[in-house]
Amino acid sequence: MPSLRRDQVGWLLAGAALTLAPHAGHLPPAISALCALLLVWRGLIAQRGSRLPPRTLLVVLAAGVVGSVLLEFHHFFGKEPGIALLAGLLSLKLLETDSLRDARAAVLLSLFMQLGQFLYQQDMAIAALALLGTLASIGTLLALQGRAEAVAPRALAALRLLLQALPLMLVLFLLFPRVQGPLWGLPADAYSAVSGLSDNMAPGDIARVSESAEIAFRAAFEGDPPPPAERYWRGPVLTRFDGRTWRPGPSRRHGQPFYRSSGPAYPYTLTLEPHNQHWLLALDFPGPAAGLAYGDDFRLLSREPVRSRLRLELVAHPATPVGLDENPRTLQEALKLPPGFNPRTRALGEQLRAAAGRADDIPALAIRHFRDSRLAYTLTPAPLGRDDVDSFLFDTRQGFCEHFAAAFVVTMRAAGVPARVVTGYQGGEINPVDRTLVVRQSDAHAWAEVWLETRGWLRVDPTAASAPRRIDGGLAAALPGSARLPLLARSDLPWLRALRDRMDAVNNRWNQWVLGYNPARQRELVASLGFGDTGWQSLIALMAGGCAVVMGGLTLWALRRVSATDAIDRSWSRVCRRLAAAGHPRQAWEGPSNYASRLAREAPEAAAGLAPIAADYARLRYGPAPADAALLKRFHHSSRKFRPR
Repeated sequence: MPSLRRDQVGWLLAGAALTLAPHAGHLPPAISALCALLLVWRGLIAQRGSRLPPRTLLVVLAAGVVGSVLLEFHHFFGKEPGIALLAGLLSLKLLETDSLRDARAAVLLSLFMQLGQFLYQQDMAIAALALLGTLASIGTLLALQGRAEAVAPRALAALRLLLQALPLMLVLFLLFPRVQGPLWGLPADAYSAVSGLSDNMAPGDIARVSESAEIAFRAAFEGDPPPPAERYWRGPVLTRFDGRTWRPGPSRRHGQPFYRSSGPAYPYTLTLEPHNQHWLLALDFPGPAAGLAYGDDFRLLSREPVRSRLRLELVAHPATPVGLDENPRTLQEALKLPPGFNPRTRALGEQLRAAAGRADDIPALAIRHFRDSRLAYTLTPAPLGRDDVDSFLFDTRQGFCEHFAAAFVVTMRAAGVPARVVTGYQGGEINPVDRTLVVRQSDAHAWAEVWLETRGWLRVDPTAASAPRRIDGGLAAALPGSARLPLLARSDLPWLRALRDRMDAVNNRWNQWVLGYNPARQRELVASLGFGDTGWQSLIALMAGGCAVVMGGLTLWALRRVSATDAIDRSWSRVCRRLAAAGHPRQAWEGPSNYASRLAREAPEAAAGLAPIAADYARLRYGPAPADAALLKRFHHSSRKFRPR
């Protein structure tokens, strides 16, 4: 088989590099480095005209790739090890590729790897990178079947082919029967780590979450959003405490809210990023919503873990009184403290109980004590001892929101007031571009709830006593400028925040209209086209019809271009036949200009008027498309009138 040209190898390497580059952030560093070295090695071989490495060496390298994957993941099953193995094998494949057949196989593997990018994430940036890799792969296929050509014309030809495929892609996207759930998910993804809150809380947990600027969810309100002091997004409710870690208590599920909503209502659309948990993040207290469940602790729950982006239509009623008839077992659970822990905090609680005239006054006294203690709000508190609440309140006096919430709840329980920790998010920032409230991982927060006989469960945020700007202005406003904050969460970089807002708005539209195109939206689209509510059989029929229409349109367009070219060739052939009949045939090797020049020397009378016709034909046949209409008309007219003398 013939060896590959240098330009063909260049296109092949470019396609592989653009395919593997987006995977670099997910591959083990050793695999990424190995792939890069193998690509460079193949490029040097092509540049120097050297021989490919022997089969024995390739077998050794393949064994090294397999061993590296096995050493890193301990198995070959699942997304991460599978993609790592394919990345290594693709790079190795190029080192044995010196024929058209092997090159085409490498291109197909590159196209498959481009699909693998969507197994990690599906944002616009990944889609753009996948399209870029696809463009390079199409350019490679064109290079494999054509002559050597400059990069720019080859890239433009690949782009034209890709654009021709877009109408077909649109039909498939809109009409291919949708399934509920993520299109690009794998079963193993359900057990992979997802950033964000967990069901448990220990000192430092939320501080680590707050160091991330990733988006946790978005909320679009129909009217004005609630004020910052009411933007508490409830997540896990933690009742059990073992002296170190807070965990959820027992909670039953209800199909409908078991409280009567009252007060101002805030309708909004929540777009929640996957976090692989059953609990949702919603403002207190959500009204009825189809398909959701309600916990005894007022959490909003999903029937399945949230493993894909979820869009919900909700209504919040933050002023609703809850828990007036609370279960005595729940209250008893909210009073328990582990024996032998935090004796100084227990003593503080007993002092507050003795100083208070009634139980309803104890929370306010505790907040006053927290404020007078001058506790510092920081992302990097000093290490705590075994009695971490005592260490925070009386020794270090430095902590993050989880320290404040835990210390307050322990103090309340020691004073005889039922209390529990609530984790979730507080605040959020209105994007000025699309007016969407964006809540990031850096907005993760913990607060307390206390139960009073006359008022039920009430939210108390002890962090606000020491860092009130955290509630009104977010994390960046509450911490000093030297604090370790996510770059996009800093308030002293307005240009960067403006750029982030625009990117967030674009990504939000992408999420809503592309990634959020679910079965319900597909049914709405089909119904708007006048086909009513259709099943998957009808969708397949519509998809087939749409594909047929698109392919028919593309075929007619292609035939029209061919017909235009054929008409030009037919006119020129008519001129050549008339000259041949007059005894002046065109030689097989002669182009139009050479033919006209020879006849002008040998038979000037017969060639009268041939030169402008030949020049027009050359411009029409070999010049840029589309052809000039006036030129085309002149050429056809002159060719019909031409008669050799």
